[in-house]
Amino acid sequence: MLKTIFFNICLGLWFILWVPLILIALPLGGSFMRRMVAWCAMGVLWLVRIIAGIKYQIHYPAISEDGIPIMPSNYTRADGKAIVAAKHMSILEIAVLAKHLPNCFFIIKRELMWIPVYGWAFWRAGMLPVNRAKGATNMQKLADSVAEKIKQGMILIIFPEGTRVKPGAGVKLRRGLLFIAENLKLPILPVGTDSGLYWPKRGKMKSGTANVWFEPLLPSTASMAEIAEAIGRHSA
Repeated sequence: MLKTIFFNICLGLWFILWVPLILIALPLGGSFMRRMVAWCAMGVLWLVRIIAGIKYQIHYPAISEDGIPIMPSNYTRADGKAIVAAKHMSILEIAVLAKHLPNCFFIIKRELMWIPVYGWAFWRAGMLPVNRAKGATNMQKLADSVAEKIKQGMILIIFPEGTRVKPGAGVKLRRGLLFIAENLKLPILPVGTDSGLYWPKRGKMKSGTANVWFEPLLPSTASMAEIAEAIGRHSA
């Protein structure tokens, strides 16, 4: 438990050290801020490896014998765009995705935009806030905002469970993902993880190698059950 406490202290200090850098970078544009998010994520992954002993490994979809990825061609778009729908168990998968998809943006709860300095960084990096407290979100407005960012070459990442979950926990997915996917005709790239086994929402961290699985694409018309099965396939 002491290791977990020490890591949390170091993580807090890491985020504090980034505050002046964020303030300097705010006028430099969204693309630069997204690169800074990726650099900050690399630091988080380094800290969790050095202090908590948690590494990670990425797994990609299986490859057929002729070297072609198992990915039905009728699910893809000519521009190669897709929505990344990821399992959410810890900060680790956020950091991994931010590092490996550096031109990404997230749909986040509005309260995160109120964090001093970091809220400005989220806004500058192109994060889209939603207000859960008032019930239904204006989904068409949200989809239009996503479409503009997709046109700019950005990649949308959604955690359809809406919050961090425990390994093996069944959580109902939010339907906003399906609305955006169908509205914009974007296929869905499911991403699973077992990071909660090592970096739980609460409690003691455990050393080991967390896994992140990129699954085969699903069509924009995929059902909630298909998406839930794909992102939860390896969640333990």
